[in-house]
Amino acid sequence: MMTLTTGDLAYAVVLGTALGVGVCLLVSLAPRWGAPSLARRIAPYIRDVTDPRGLDVSPSGSGYDPSLAWAAVQARFARAIGGDEAVRRRLQQAGWTMDAPRFRGRQLGWAVAGLALGGAVVVALVLLGRGSPALGLLPPLAAIGGALACDAWLTQAARARVARIEEELPTVLEFLALCLSAGEGILDSLRRVSEVGAGELTAELRGVVVAVGTGSTLSDSLGRLAGRLDIASVSRSVDQLVAAIDRGAPLAQVLHAQALDAREDAKRGLIERAGRKEIYMLIPRSIG
Repeated sequence: MMTLTTGDLAYAVVLGTALGVGVCLLVSLAPRWGAPSLARRIAPYIRDVTDPRGLDVSPSGSGYDPSLAWAAVQARFARAIGGDEAVRRRLQQAGWTMDAPRFRGRQLGWAVAGLALGGAVVVALVLLGRGSPALGLLPPLAAIGGALACDAWLTQAARARVARIEEELPTVLEFLALCLSAGEGILDSLRRVSEVGAGELTAELRGVVVAVGTGSTLSDSLGRLAGRLDIASVSRSVDQLVAAIDRGAPLAQVLHAQALDAREDAKRGLIERAGRKEIYMLIPRSIG
């Protein structure tokens, strides 16, 4: 009775993968089967209701739509993992224009890529004669590593953007105070700062100005900004600015005080980071 060796199984995996890829490519080139749906057939005759401009010609209503299937997979994966609120907060802090299910879909893609990469490494090692039973753990570990790497990427992007916003905050507050001292109103000062500046915080203020121009109140727009960024220093500055607007207090003095507090916070943060890295700073660096 013939027995299969590990090398035979590796060759079978390689050939089976190649066959599967080829079949998928051929199926993707084949014409779609099945008649169009009722919504697809009557859509051209009711465009004045569904699409007045007549620009929607996508085949989303007929048969199988891969984008809708992938969106459903993303939603199910997001529900299985959970933690959408924390992911949403980090996405907003990082400034990424995607929602939590879409990020979970990207994380799932990274996990699948890690699984495929781990499987390819296992097959390559087996074909080279270096296979062992412990290699069976490599694909799932690579999948977990891919998912964790995607999450770590988001966390790092959020932390980097939060750090940039905290660095920009004192300068923006001082510029606002200067504009107010020159006789401009608070909305005109925000508009001037958002037009002149090129940082992360000025881009957020530009969104506040646009929101006020479309009908929102300044207090509500600033409150949404603070809630979206969820940064302690920004939230404190916004709260005091909104309170000064509601009470009619001198805004220039409030912003000057907030700028000083922000600079003191930056100094304390720098001292804390230096204290955590004091041992690293003692390591001699090579010159040249």
